[in-house]
Amino acid sequence: MANAYNQRGGRVAVTNSDEVVGCVPLPYFLVRTDFLLSISLLQFMANEGLVPSPDETLKRRSIVLRLEKIVQDWITKVAWQRKRPENGISNASAGVIIYGSYGLGVHNSESDIDALCFGPFFATMEEDFFIGLHNVLKSTSGVSKIHCVKDAKVPLMRFIFEGIAVDMPYARLPENVDMLSPMLPTSIDETTLKILSGVRVNKRILQLVPHLENFQSLLRCVKFWAKQRGVYGHLFGFLGGIHLAILSAFICQTSPDFCLSALVLKFFNTFANWPWPIPVVLQGNTIQVVRDVIEKGWMPIRMPCSPSECCQSNVTRSTFTRIMNEFLRGHKLTMGILQPDFEWVNLFEPYSNMYRQLYSRFLKIDLLACAKDNLGDWIGRVKSRFPSLILKLEEMNVLCDPNPTEYVDQHSGNVDSKKSVVFYWGLGTDRPMDINVTSLEKDFRSNLSSGYRGMPGKMKLSIVPASELPNIVQLPKTKRMEACWRVPEHDQYRMPNSFTG
Repeated sequence: MANAYNQRGGRVAVTNSDEVVGCVPLPYFLVRTDFLLSISLLQFMANEGLVPSPDETLKRRSIVLRLEKIVQDWITKVAWQRKRPENGISNASAGVIIYGSYGLGVHNSESDIDALCFGPFFATMEEDFFIGLHNVLKSTSGVSKIHCVKDAKVPLMRFIFEGIAVDMPYARLPENVDMLSPMLPTSIDETTLKILSGVRVNKRILQLVPHLENFQSLLRCVKFWAKQRGVYGHLFGFLGGIHLAILSAFICQTSPDFCLSALVLKFFNTFANWPWPIPVVLQGNTIQVVRDVIEKGWMPIRMPCSPSECCQSNVTRSTFTRIMNEFLRGHKLTMGILQPDFEWVNLFEPYSNMYRQLYSRFLKIDLLACAKDNLGDWIGRVKSRFPSLILKLEEMNVLCDPNPTEYVDQHSGNVDSKKSVVFYWGLGTDRPMDINVTSLEKDFRSNLSSGYRGMPGKMKLSIVPASELPNIVQLPKTKRMEACWRVPEHDQYRMPNSFTG
């Protein structure tokens, strides 16, 4: 493993996360270089719109406060409707817990708000939440495009609140419940435990990371890298936000004194060489790498709360290869971090720039909704079944590169672009391409229709040559916010750390 530097300016050669075999003075120019590299990376992230402006932060806080009041008023009304005792009505309590990227403090202007609504057992999900609270929100000023997603593994309501997307699941909980109590799983049902998993992981990570600001900066960087390089998205068989949060927390725990540039280098060095399928484990205030435990799955990442189990993963043989190739690429680039021509922008070069050059054929997935208002629901349904499509291709001995990017086909004049979306997945195989698309589409269509309660749209699969991709235009992103990164005064005097090869 590469050498690391501690906070006092000494270099330590590290063979594993627990062993220190030597210490020599750290040259000042390396300390200064590390500090400047970290500042330049922070500024790069700010310029890319990854850091919310103060106005955006205040807007989100305002939305959360309004949601809390709406939910409390709602539960008081439910208690009255249920003819609870007078003191039961006045003491009825419900609330909102923020989790996800906003809960971890790594959101940007395009991030949604994950807001868990919790209430007492007498308030039901089907009637009181999906009907009662739905009607309250529907009549609230600033709320639009509200709909219920009842058939998901985590049922929720999804809506826009003052221009910001909100995902709100519901959990019925005992009073004064401790979210991190090891006894919690015994007092709630399995569905509620699934609903609470995101909240519980968030809370535990925030307890375990030694330096919150460093963790947040690293996670922002890693999420942006994964999105740019096309390996972000749980439903596409890649890494989701919870996976990257745990991996980033792992790096911060193993290297509590490292500055941001050193943490990024350590991240890629660690996971490019990780002995999968040995799981990545956060435990207590120390790291426990379970060398004698082999988990099921290609890339197991253990959740840091009880019960001790791995995060749900859709990683397959195809996507594991893609992720590892990107870890190796990131490792190779960051090993040159001290070279005079090193630039952070190269680490985040969009994968789409070279995507069409890597494969001769692509699986084209055309989606068409019956109405533009139903497009989001239909895309969500199809994406939730993408893991089964990836596995079906692998059963046919076809490796795929499932590009998460959504496209519109500007050359399909008879299709309303507001109702349609196209996905392109690169196809690789060790033998001549021979895919029974008709059978593949029939199988996937059956999977889509099974148990679906929404308004189904159209779906068509076809194999197309790479020459078709230049005619496709990526869906436009929202305008990025310009920002300026300011170094906190107390950090200006903190000795930076280094991690060099």
